[in-house]
Amino acid sequence: VQLEESGGGLVQAGLSRRLSCAISGGSFSINAMGWYRQAPGKQRELVANITSGDGTINYADSVQGRFTISRDDAKSTMYLQMSSLKPEDTGVYYCSVDAYYRGRFYGEYWGQGTQVTVSA
Repeated sequence: VQLEESGGGLVQAGLSRRLSCAISGGSFSINAMGWYRQAPGKQRELVANITSGDGTINYADSVQGRFTISRDDAKSTMYLQMSSLKPEDTGVYYCSVDAYYRGRFYGEYWGQGTQVTVSA
């Protein structure tokens, strides 16, 4: 399974940005997926995820109401729409998925990350 994020960059506070995560990997099925971020000097944290099973969506309190996670299975792509960006949203954003093979958990995979910098 390979993941490739795109869409990062420099953006002014208050504006919007959409991140994409292209997922490839043929024989595997993708269940849970999510976006994480890591700010300088801080631990990686969950931003938003879609759980396996019923597809429940969860958001970190800090982004609730501003960010939207979605998936387009036809395009094998996951998105993170970020609105009303704040300087504290700055960080490296990573996408992650749980891959299954023949109905059994195979592994957790991560992209290389994309930098988002929000200027005041």
